[in-house]
Amino acid sequence: MSAITAPAPPAREAPPLTAQLARAIAARHGRPRSFGDGEAEAFAPAVLEKARLCLLDFLACALEARNLPWSRQAAALAEATGPCSIVGRRDRALAGDAAFANAVAGHGLVREDMHAGAVAHLGVVVWPAVLALAEARECRLGAALDAAVIGYEVGAKLGRAMVTPEFSRYFRPTGFIGPAAAAAAGAALLRLDAARTGSALGLAANMASGLNQWPHSGADDMFFHPGLAVRNGLTALRLAELGAHGSPGALDGAAGLLTAMRPDHAPPPITLFAEAPEILSVFFKPVPVCNFAQTPALAAIDLVRTDTPNPDAIRGVTVRVSRAARLYPGCDHAGPFARVLQAKMSIQYAVAEALLRGRIDEASYGALHDARRLALAARIEVVADDDLTAAFPGRQGARVEVRLEDGRRLARSLADVVAADAERVRARFHAAAIDALETQDAATGIAAAIDGPADGAVAALMALTRG
Repeated sequence: MSAITAPAPPAREAPPLTAQLARAIAARHGRPRSFGDGEAEAFAPAVLEKARLCLLDFLACALEARNLPWSRQAAALAEATGPCSIVGRRDRALAGDAAFANAVAGHGLVREDMHAGAVAHLGVVVWPAVLALAEARECRLGAALDAAVIGYEVGAKLGRAMVTPEFSRYFRPTGFIGPAAAAAAGAALLRLDAARTGSALGLAANMASGLNQWPHSGADDMFFHPGLAVRNGLTALRLAELGAHGSPGALDGAAGLLTAMRPDHAPPPITLFAEAPEILSVFFKPVPVCNFAQTPALAAIDLVRTDTPNPDAIRGVTVRVSRAARLYPGCDHAGPFARVLQAKMSIQYAVAEALLRGRIDEASYGALHDARRLALAARIEVVADDDLTAAFPGRQGARVEVRLEDGRRLARSLADVVAADAERVRARFHAAAIDALETQDAATGIAAAIDGPADGAVAALMALTRG
């Protein structure tokens, strides 16, 4: 008589992605911090040092951009007085309004920190959310830094899973991953349990938004994308805190965000902190242009410093970049330039400016109709290179090839973007803070607070940013 074999138990389905991420977030923020009691910190010192530098860079951008039109417009929307600071202004507002204004100002120079793998600017979403909540809820700096690291991690992982060159032709990566990044950071800061954190992520996935039509005309839509993302993320967080139930499959379900946006409609597995924290992959822009124009601009600047070609003798320029760089809306645009944002997005404008002046700064955008700039930009061709495409996003290389009227050819290649280092980030912050706050003491005090003890009050730090 043959033995009877028991049927195998049915395969257990993996929990939805919102639940997986929520458990990882709750486990991470649940670790004790050390305030002199010998307990282990949530993250390694190098990770927290990078977070401090990211915060300093964000504040530098927001302070420097405080008087630009989009920064003033965003701040003007704050109608009620509240506990939260608007950077560079004496105004105080409710958390959502302050976060919106700070996100727009932080994005106002197009010089904010960048995560190449997600093709997104995470700091302009994560920091406004964390700072507003930490100021309103009287949180400590250490908790804010931990929460920010988690926000960067969630945003970067979702971006890596969702963003492709085809996606970016239509949608703004920062606007799509920003609400979840802000909600994740906020949930960590407020120490929500896994159930409420999962609901916050599910609700935030429903609030993804942002079209990439703006580069075609240089319109202002882009500046407001992180403001909308952080406001939506905070709304999702507050609803979850109040008990609203977000869809568990809002990220990877049959009609989830990743499912809908990926070309194969098959979301990959995502694990937080399986490798080095994603915040370590963030770099600081050396010049105030689009991410994809950074390396071409730097290569052109290096060529000018080394070979000093006469700009009037240039007969043609070929710029070789990755396919992602060439296809990103607005990057392959030779003019004309009706608005500043068109120029900041354009690889041709950045390379022309570098070849003409040997540098790029805010003064580069004071004469968009300059005949020499326009004539040189029109002679620049942007080409997608197979080797550079294969290296992206791990490396963002570029090659600039210049043809002169005497037949000579000059070229310069960079295998990757040369990021602004910590010394430059700090120097830019001090310059912006002194200009905005009109006192060396405030600039020094902000930097000292950010570099100071983890049990320092975020509210005290933010008070200094108001001047």
